[in-house]
Amino acid sequence: MLYTPAFAALYIANLSLVASFAAFFLFPLFIMENGGSQQDIGIIMGIFALASALCRPWISEMIDRLGRKRSFSLGCIIMSLLPLLHLALNGPLENYYLPLLLMRCIHGIGLAICFTAVFTFIVDLIPEGRLNEGIGMFGTSGLIGLAIGPAIAEPVMENFGFDAFFLTATAMATLGFLLHLPVKDRHQQQPATEVAAPSFFSILKQRKQLISGGLAMLFGFGLAATGNFIAPLAEQRQLSHISLYYLAYSCAAVSVRFVAGRLADRIGENQIIPWGLVLAASGLLLVPLVSGNLLLICVGFIFGIGHGLLFPAINAMAVRDEPYNVRGKVTGIFTGGIDAGAFCGALVLGMVGEFAGYSLLFICAGLVVLTGLLVFRTRPA
Repeated sequence: MLYTPAFAALYIANLSLVASFAAFFLFPLFIMENGGSQQDIGIIMGIFALASALCRPWISEMIDRLGRKRSFSLGCIIMSLLPLLHLALNGPLENYYLPLLLMRCIHGIGLAICFTAVFTFIVDLIPEGRLNEGIGMFGTSGLIGLAIGPAIAEPVMENFGFDAFFLTATAMATLGFLLHLPVKDRHQQQPATEVAAPSFFSILKQRKQLISGGLAMLFGFGLAATGNFIAPLAEQRQLSHISLYYLAYSCAAVSVRFVAGRLADRIGENQIIPWGLVLAASGLLLVPLVSGNLLLICVGFIFGIGHGLLFPAINAMAVRDEPYNVRGKVTGIFTGGIDAGAFCGALVLGMVGEFAGYSLLFICAGLVVLTGLLVFRTRPA
């Protein structure tokens, strides 16, 4: 059975945590209000993803050794506490630049633990023949969270300021911590013979994992554009209701899962991934044309469809036929690839935006995502 009470509890817990994370899509506005530049946005937002990516080998080992639930609990605690530390940030950005970078690093590690643990946790609960469907439908929790986070945080920030914004992010992450507590971990039920397992880096050397990790990295590069630069672009072009982009994005990505998951299980994820790459790249390449809210919604919808196809398909490709005692590492490669791409994207695109403007920034992001078609062609037969 796929849709169990445990599946539902983890679903809502992940939704709450992603909403807390997604609220920080609006954090570039805090950076700009306190004297930061587009390059500062790239560095401060990117260091979050860098920390998340660099710690992934050790996090992955921890999840396979310590268990999914304990690891997820630890990540939730970090995600709940870190937004509170932002309450101490006042005045010009230069006054607390280095402490802020440290806070962003720790916050990124917390998210890395949560994402890797929860997606490993949920794969343990999904029947093998419904892998794409299960990952895809569970992934809608994150997509809904991506919409809810900014939608809740934007009016809170506009009406009550940044302190209320940070408290709201903490409240959402704390809810995720409480909701997962009743779920039991299969880790304790595994026989002792499964303890010994290959290392993270030996798994990474496998061709399938290199391909899935590479595709995840390119996808993450595209996510850096939408996550870090849509809000300042919309503000520069005097577009109201920035959260409409994320609402359209999430609605599209959620809707496509109801069809794509079962289809991918039937025809194989290899038939789905190229379409996801093309649609995600198209959504980015069309952003320079945005001049009003309607177009903003349209590009969010197109990118959302691409996201909705890519995330579960690449994830399923990575974990399919992998044993229990390496799933944490395999999931770590996949999610770490996304984070590595998000860091590189934030840094590179921040510099592109600083010197060439937002239009070229999004064109660059779209072309990078398109190179995934070349990477995909090198996959094992």
